[in-house]
Amino acid sequence: MELHDVWFVLIAVLWTGYFFLEGFDFGVGVLTKLLARNRPEKRVLINTIGPVWDGNEVWLLTAGGATFAAFPEWYATLFSGFYLPLLVILVCLIVRGVAFEYRVKRPEESWQRNWETAIFWTSLIPAFLWGVAFGNIVHGVKIDRDLEYVGSVWDLLNPYALLGGLVTLTLFTFHGTVFTALKTVGEIRERARALALRAGLTTAVLALVFLVWTQAHSGNGKSLVALVVAVAALVAALVANQAGREGWSFALSGVTIVAAVAMLFLTLFPNVMPSTLNADWSLTVTNASSSPYTLKIMTWLAVIATPVVLLYQGWTYWVFRKRIGTQHLADVAH
Repeated sequence: MELHDVWFVLIAVLWTGYFFLEGFDFGVGVLTKLLARNRPEKRVLINTIGPVWDGNEVWLLTAGGATFAAFPEWYATLFSGFYLPLLVILVCLIVRGVAFEYRVKRPEESWQRNWETAIFWTSLIPAFLWGVAFGNIVHGVKIDRDLEYVGSVWDLLNPYALLGGLVTLTLFTFHGTVFTALKTVGEIRERARALALRAGLTTAVLALVFLVWTQAHSGNGKSLVALVVAVAALVAALVANQAGREGWSFALSGVTIVAAVAMLFLTLFPNVMPSTLNADWSLTVTNASSSPYTLKIMTWLAVIATPVVLLYQGWTYWVFRKRIGTQHLADVAH
């Protein structure tokens, strides 16, 4: 296996890790409107992800940096062609981070309520737009002979990509719901389990249509296996949720995300951005990659840095592993 193939796999792993981790905290952000009945319950939901949300975004930064270094042509075409949706995602992530930090800086209820509303919208919008972006990457976009995107932003809003956005939104919401059931106690836990069933059934219908469409368009034997695993894991997650096994349900919803993202990358390889104008103009792991020397240096850096990141993030989750409820909230004074 060539180094550019290795880095395609590593970037796929980074995006998978990002969607697995950021997926549930996007979902929890959406639940601040769908599940919480009062402000103390919103505080509980936000506190479940408070210690980990910023660490989860490290995976996005690493995935973007790895793409820039390993496949500069892919990075250039992707960020120029998808400039507007990616800018919206970036702004949402910035506002979302500010909202987490500024929410309790003042005691006025209106101040805190506005920042909580910001958390909801800046969780929902990126959850949808990531699906739209990856739907276009997999399905193909208008790339010319100079390996440049020549379409418009409206070309990105096609039925397949929009369905992909709905799938990521509902899947992340379901993932966040089972995470909430795993991390909370009392009434909010019971309502999270009930909502997980409805969210999971909606996700199952949308995901099945999207994945079958993907398989029919550009699938292969390996992607078919990933499709089956994704569907089976989602059904098993629903069964575990109904049985009150929140840990298993969360793990299986995570397997669903991993298998679904793996399927997308399996259908994509060896392309990184297919061209709908001419297959010969597609960006591939070969024509979009950096030099072998650059990839070699990156590989050694990844070998050194990756275990450190995994250790400190794993330690964070271990420290904040206990369940919480409204009874655990401290009085917030200005």
